[in-house]
Amino acid sequence: METPTALVTGAAQGLGQEFAAALARRGFRVAGLDIVPQTETAERVLDYVELVGDVTDEHQVRAALERTVDRFGTLHVVVNNAGVYPAGPFEETSLDDWRRVLRVNLEGPFVVTRLALPYLKAAGWGRVVNVASAAVFTAPPDMVPYVASKTGLIGFTRALASALGPYGITVNAIAPSMVRTATAERTVGADGGFERVRDQQAVPRVQEPSDLISTLLYVVDEDSGFLTGQTLNVSGGSTYA
Repeated sequence: METPTALVTGAAQGLGQEFAAALARRGFRVAGLDIVPQTETAERVLDYVELVGDVTDEHQVRAALERTVDRFGTLHVVVNNAGVYPAGPFEETSLDDWRRVLRVNLEGPFVVTRLALPYLKAAGWGRVVNVASAAVFTAPPDMVPYVASKTGLIGFTRALASALGPYGITVNAIAPSMVRTATAERTVGADGGFERVRDQQAVPRVQEPSDLISTLLYVVDEDSGFLTGQTLNVSGGSTYA
């Protein structure tokens, strides 16, 4: 059997880094795409292609995909993990703020997936995994652009699953709760956000990146070809989700 290859966006740190490392442990060859170098990720993943680029820039994404396939020969899995999640009052949200969130969180997965599609088709089977958010269901009032972008991503997931099913390519979304990462610690978790989310869950602890690994590996498995168009809500049994 051909060794599968995966591309993970936002792979420099946090959830993306954990996803890249987990896929490598499962036997995938891994390429990571981020706007910054991925030194730590590359140290954890032996057979790794480090790609520095913006997921919203078609030219940079195209070059990244070409480099990945030049190195590994094929591509089977795309994990659209890169995202931004600023918080703030809606009335203080500028049009530029709104556009930035929508561009990274929704347009980015569109660009990456569309450009990766010829390689997934050529491989004979493929898995697209979009990292959504349980915030779509809990609807925090200080994250309106973020919730809108992730809601759009779930719709993108469902419609794209219908479009790509005939090619043996599945499309699913994973919706985490608030995951403890360095970025989340600096932003939404800085004022007690982790504790507020934790207190709304059936599982009374903060979600860690490792809590999502088994779900990711299930979704990308070649034998999971009958699961598509779904959003897997991995949020510790939130009372609002």
